[in-house]
Amino acid sequence: MSLTSNSRRWFTRLVCLGACWLPAFGSAADYPTRPITIVVGYSPGGANDVLARIVAEKLAVSLGQSVVVENRPGVGAIVGASYVAKAKPDGYTLLMGASGPMVFNHVLYAKLPYAPQDFAPITLVGTFPLVMLTQANNPAKTMADMVSYAKQNPDKVNYSAPSASFQLIAELFNGKTGAKFQHIPYKGSNDAITAVMTQDVTMTLIDTGPALTALQGGRVKAMAVTSGERLKDLPQVPTMTELGVDINVTFWSGLLAPAGTPAPIVKKIQEEVAKVLEMPDVKKRISGLAITPTSSTPEQLEKMINSEINTWRQVATEKNIKAN
Repeated sequence: MSLTSNSRRWFTRLVCLGACWLPAFGSAADYPTRPITIVVGYSPGGANDVLARIVAEKLAVSLGQSVVVENRPGVGAIVGASYVAKAKPDGYTLLMGASGPMVFNHVLYAKLPYAPQDFAPITLVGTFPLVMLTQANNPAKTMADMVSYAKQNPDKVNYSAPSASFQLIAELFNGKTGAKFQHIPYKGSNDAITAVMTQDVTMTLIDTGPALTALQGGRVKAMAVTSGERLKDLPQVPTMTELGVDINVTFWSGLLAPAGTPAPIVKKIQEEVAKVLEMPDVKKRISGLAITPTSSTPEQLEKMINSEINTWRQVATEKNIKAN
């Protein structure tokens, strides 16, 4: 069969289009063919970092490629989130996102170098409350004692916070109790806890993983938790609602990719992470940090992010809370 000149031109275009389409489908089907990086926006040791390392270890086995955790701390996790938002959307650069960079930063900062739509949500990984820590030798026996002292000595009390999310909860605590703990920023949860140990700050409201580790060392003590119920790992520590402070807050960590990452790749990662979170040893390791292993669909995570941004924006506006 012979082709006319016009037919040959159309045939050539179709062949070219097919060649262009094939890599896109092939990359999703063959993914991954090289190492994957999971970026964490905090320094090592916090809940986000620990979760990333647990998931990375198992994904490396199930996907057949190394999965590296890269810490890019700074400015309330903005540095790490911005890096991933601008990364190539091919599934090889992911973000272990959290309530801070994905929700609270959008609420508290007037301008950010990234937006919610710059990411393709993949799945939740874990949820956890916060623990209020102070020095082990702090004369205050209860949270009420701390609040009373803070009201009488506002120039002598402060708190450490590794990101805007922790800052918002601490400022909400100030507003609910009438205390005036002053904000001191830090790059990560371990840094924030160390500041308590060295008495550079009075207290911190921090994620459960590093809080439990610090409590085991005996240099800090827990005054309250932000969960609705007492933690099984800290049964002697009351909830804030038990103590008359209306704060019931749970944070989360989850995987996200740059916007535009092919849906088949997002789906593959989501399915693999869901399997990882069902592994008995993974459940044990994560639960041992007072974190609840929790998976989701990309749609569920996206819906949750948008809903939480709206909810906390109202709280921040009502309380006139801004990042500093």
